[in-house]
Amino acid sequence: MLHLDFKINSESFDSTHALLEYAKNLSQQKNHLREVGFFIQQWLDDTETIKVKTSGSTGTPKLIELKKVNMMNSAQATNSYFNLFENTKALLCMSVEYIGGKMMLVRAMLGGWNLDVREASKNPLYNNPERYDFAAMVPYQVFHSFDDLHKISTLIIGGGALSPQLEEKLQSVSTAVFATYGMTETISHIALRSINGDKKSDSYQALSGVRFAIDNNSCLIIDAPSISREKIVTNDVVHLISESEFVFLGRLDNVINSGGVKIYPEKVEKKLAQTLKLPFFIASEKHSALGEQVILIVETSEVPTLEAYADYFSVLEPYEKPKKIYAFSEFLFTDTNKLKRQEILKQLSIL
Repeated sequence: MLHLDFKINSESFDSTHALLEYAKNLSQQKNHLREVGFFIQQWLDDTETIKVKTSGSTGTPKLIELKKVNMMNSAQATNSYFNLFENTKALLCMSVEYIGGKMMLVRAMLGGWNLDVREASKNPLYNNPERYDFAAMVPYQVFHSFDDLHKISTLIIGGGALSPQLEEKLQSVSTAVFATYGMTETISHIALRSINGDKKSDSYQALSGVRFAIDNNSCLIIDAPSISREKIVTNDVVHLISESEFVFLGRLDNVINSGGVKIYPEKVEKKLAQTLKLPFFIASEKHSALGEQVILIVETSEVPTLEAYADYFSVLEPYEKPKKIYAFSEFLFTDTNKLKRQEILKQLSIL
């Protein structure tokens, strides 16, 4: 459970006991290192499981219990995929309260990394002279760290959907950037998608030991024996290419059925991002004839009109074009910076 080459903030340890003492000291601090100290102590104790808080992006946040051996299997799969072994210089800048931050620590402890722990700020690279082999960020951090991303060789992005605008912007960086697919229940990511460079792709590739299938609703089923005894049935609608590759289409609970046509908001958003540069998202509302009609929610203090937005909609199919536009002054996000779509719609009295 601990590689003796592991370093944290350049501190090295000749035994598990030494790391435990260091972790106890961290847990006494009143900053971002406090949770790091608590987690290391949990990781090195005699229990077989860790309790992890879900982000709450699709429901009420809850605690779930994960087996440490499964967390190790997940960490080793990522380390092998990216060839991250002893003396990898890595940046931990995500909250250790959630699975993404916890798994960065597990990967580092198992792989013998030199882990630099920074506060989970919007730009952890600002005024930071260090260079890193590997880092993980949420989209919000990537957006605000854009001018400093050259300090990272390989970056994975998780914890929320990557906007089409940000993905397009990342085509110009030298960093190898990957979008991740996963959730707390899958112990961080179980698939990766290269979003820039020669290997850029629209499809997600499974990590070693993970297989995919779909159910009758074309929702993804994950078979990953090394991290879960049971198959995981998701609400994510996908185009299955093979048992190791899929293209994400959208969430089943977001699908709009308008006059018998199924419309995936995520797919429409990707198209609309080519022309509309304001923060926005696609949703639906009830319609007497169509059942549901497409609507656009825009982050703005102005009163939007369909006429003013007509040119933006030119990239959309007729059935994809929003029939109404609603303004919301400032979008709401979870603690892990995932958009609270349902809460925004409730406040607009649409749900």
